[in-house]
Amino acid sequence: MTVSITEYELEEIRALIERRSGILFDASRERFFSSRVREYMVSKHLAHGTDLLRRMHNSNVEYETVVERLLTQETSFFRYPAVFEAFQRKVLPELHMKKFWENPRSLRIWSAGCATGEEPYSIAISVADALMFSEAWNVEILATDISKNALKIAQQGVYRRRNLGHVSPRQLDAYFSATGNDYAVKPRIRRMVSFAPMNLAQAVYLGRLDCIFCMNVMIYFSAERRNSLIQHFYEYLEPGGYLFLGHSESVSNVPVKFESVVCGDCILYRKPAGEMIYRGAALVEGTL
Repeated sequence: MTVSITEYELEEIRALIERRSGILFDASRERFFSSRVREYMVSKHLAHGTDLLRRMHNSNVEYETVVERLLTQETSFFRYPAVFEAFQRKVLPELHMKKFWENPRSLRIWSAGCATGEEPYSIAISVADALMFSEAWNVEILATDISKNALKIAQQGVYRRRNLGHVSPRQLDAYFSATGNDYAVKPRIRRMVSFAPMNLAQAVYLGRLDCIFCMNVMIYFSAERRNSLIQHFYEYLEPGGYLFLGHSESVSNVPVKFESVVCGDCILYRKPAGEMIYRGAALVEGTL
């Protein structure tokens, strides 16, 4: 089937998506964007760009389906091993010491842009591995994503072996149950995680958090939206709380006072725990 869509119509689709979702497909993704839109039109037997635009304007379901087709949902468990090593060996022990004598002991973590659930479940497994008597803690991992289809997969918690990434044989045995050729996350881990749809361009306040993971999500936002979101993250974090970003993302040029903490092969961003902290401080805290 041959489809016809003009540059003007593609720009209209881009503008509609940015206006409603905050997601920006800029010039660096031009070829990807155009080819994905055309593939979608072929799959829906739409001959003209005007047909697609009309559907996207008139149907939220159609709009969401197009956006999901355009977003890359590729992920796996412990996708960035250095990040999770820093989380387990530095951040969680630090939070353990800070909160051990609290009653109740609570830990609140947000996985912002959780896709199909591998990241928040990896966070939960890390917590179970790192915290002594983790069952005695009130662990709440909030996992949000704009894609409702991705969230359905995440809530089922069943994955192919190839999606388990860097899960060790011990973790596979402790935290998963074999179900046919797939593996299901065990209830102990599932209970730590709650899933909800959320558009980060319209993020709501979730209460104070100890850690926020937002990895390879802000690459889809304009610089203005990225700066606004990072400032919100700063406000949401407890003093001493940590922000985890993707390798190509940073908090530079944002008017907030995160400390940059170098841990092994990754950089973490910590909200200062005290008042006498200088902007732009960079700390190197050992090699993991």
